[in-house]
Amino acid sequence: MQRILFLFILFFSFTHIHAQDYEAQQQKLEQRKAQILKEISEVRSLLNSEKKKERNILNEITAQNKKIKLTTELISNSQKQSKVISNDIYVNTLATNKLNRELKILKEDYAKTIVKTYKSRSEQSRILFVLSSNSFLQAYKRMQYMKQYAKFRKTQGDEIREKTEKLIELNNKLEIQKKKQQAIIAEQETNRKSLEEDRKEQNVLMGLVKKDQKKYNDQIRKKQEETKKIDREIKAVIQKAIEEANRKAREKAEREAKAKGHAVSKSTTSTSSSKFELTPEEKTLANSFRANQGRLPWPVEKGYISLKYGDQPHPVHASLTIHNSGVEITTEKGASVRSVFEGEVMNIQIIGGTRAVFVRHGEYITVYQNLSSVSVSKGQKVSTKQKIGTVATNTEGVAILKFVLTQNSTYNNPQSWLSGR
Repeated sequence: MQRILFLFILFFSFTHIHAQDYEAQQQKLEQRKAQILKEISEVRSLLNSEKKKERNILNEITAQNKKIKLTTELISNSQKQSKVISNDIYVNTLATNKLNRELKILKEDYAKTIVKTYKSRSEQSRILFVLSSNSFLQAYKRMQYMKQYAKFRKTQGDEIREKTEKLIELNNKLEIQKKKQQAIIAEQETNRKSLEEDRKEQNVLMGLVKKDQKKYNDQIRKKQEETKKIDREIKAVIQKAIEEANRKAREKAEREAKAKGHAVSKSTTSTSSSKFELTPEEKTLANSFRANQGRLPWPVEKGYISLKYGDQPHPVHASLTIHNSGVEITTEKGASVRSVFEGEVMNIQIIGGTRAVFVRHGEYITVYQNLSSVSVSKGQKVSTKQKIGTVATNTEGVAILKFVLTQNSTYNNPQSWLSGR
């Protein structure tokens, strides 16, 4: 009996834990699915607007590449969802089979009990059974037995009813899961067809590039040179800002030391050219910024990363390697650019023919380059998501924000700091 009870508890615990794990996995996959669909919608919208302008094949190829990657990820996500549901269907099927077996045994036992009760159904027989006792104690025990027997029958009936209800619940759940799985399979087929169409369109675009290889090679080379020049200018501004901030900190320390009549130590006067000398308040802000890694809001509400951080193959010519010190986010024309965290506007510069805003967060700096207008001023305190400007639209009619993030003068991958949208 104890062994059966132990096995029942073990099975119940397993199914309960499995149910919780299933719900958590499904919720996570549904969230990612919604996120991917949102990104695909944004890319499709930007791609459609791109086609309405004077055609820029390279921009279309970049957007089409992003769409293909997102659709591929969507299919992969659907496959994971289908697998999770299949696993849950399997577990629930096992539970259903187990309940069916238990119900069969319970019903058989209950039937035997009913037959036995029917045979001794006479009220007179039960009274005679008690009165025929040899002693009062035996009569009392027989009465208790009859009560326990009646209770046992009721317990049997209750257990059959509970297991029947549980079986109905499981069967309904299995039916819902099977329908959901069928819907996911249908979605996968639709997404696969969409992916094939995107790849066909991409091949057409690549064919157009091959027809005028020299023209597009010149465009790629020009874009690379512009990117390198912008990276150098941003790095120079950051380096100068660190040196300037440390010089001011040193001068302040010297003035305070002289005011108190203290000698200025060498450790106070020496400053680093690559790191900010932080005040306690700046250290607190830097720690807060660091604690939000992976959760920072995007600098624009809509858009997609059209050029990633670091070294990577060119989207058109895989043999060419592109280096980027930040990320380039293709967004809507006239999109508002916002600060990803609270801080202070460290500098505003003209870089690459457009405005760039540098916001300092302790020892961290975020740079928002390619702005047509700026709505903040140097030295101004800004809050998270506060508008700092408007993204510029280039001569090809494309709005691209270059977003850079550094710790002191060391570049970081901004994508690893931003939230998953």
